[in-house]
Amino acid sequence: MARDPIEVLDERAAPPARTTAYGEHPDQVYDVRLPAHATRGLTVVVVHGGFWRAEYDRAHASRQAQAFADAGYPVAVVEYRRPGVPGGGWPGTAEDVRDALAAIRSDPQVGRSPIVMVGHSAGGQLVAWAAAQPWAHGLRGVVSLAGVLDLAHGQATDVGGDAIQAFLGGTPEQVPEAYAAADPVRLGPNVPALVVHARDDDVVPFELSERYAAAHHGPSVRLRPVADGGHYGLIDPEHPAFGQVLAAVDLLAS
Repeated sequence: MARDPIEVLDERAAPPARTTAYGEHPDQVYDVRLPAHATRGLTVVVVHGGFWRAEYDRAHASRQAQAFADAGYPVAVVEYRRPGVPGGGWPGTAEDVRDALAAIRSDPQVGRSPIVMVGHSAGGQLVAWAAAQPWAHGLRGVVSLAGVLDLAHGQATDVGGDAIQAFLGGTPEQVPEAYAAADPVRLGPNVPALVVHARDDDVVPFELSERYAAAHHGPSVRLRPVADGGHYGLIDPEHPAFGQVLAAVDLLAS
């Protein structure tokens, strides 16, 4: 019997080399995974998905992160506060990504190389948001994997149920300032953004990435459609779609 793609969320790699705190909350940490042989002059910073919900933590990104390390990249996997924990939601969740990146940049093992941020689903929104911030300068770029890149349209079309409202604190009519500050479709990136999304994704529709790419048409944003892979193939090292993720990171590395 074929494995259900969602099972990738329950699979784990071996423990990381270390876990380092960047804040006082238990969720303000990042895991470091180091390659046996560092063959790539680039550090990958992984920002996990899970619709920003507290029940989905960085553990499900461990195999994805280990695959990057096995490919020769030093890797840091960011944990962040999610809605339902003190400080989680908007803007605390995004501020955690900012603060984690600052800590990683000063980390002697993973901060010496140029950095590319890779985010899946909700993590795709967070890395696309990061790409639009003034402090993004110096990043090699970001890779959004099946990202929630149009928050207002996603909320209107019930993407993730109530996840977008829970993250931002309401609807676009209730908290327009939060959507204006957080929604990637409204925020042009300051660094290259590669947008990888499977056309058959039935969790976060492909059209959200299409809308983001159309809004920021130009050389800084490139949409890279994947024929199939659903929502989870992009973070499953055993799925053929993951090869296209590695190719996107390699492109920024070059």
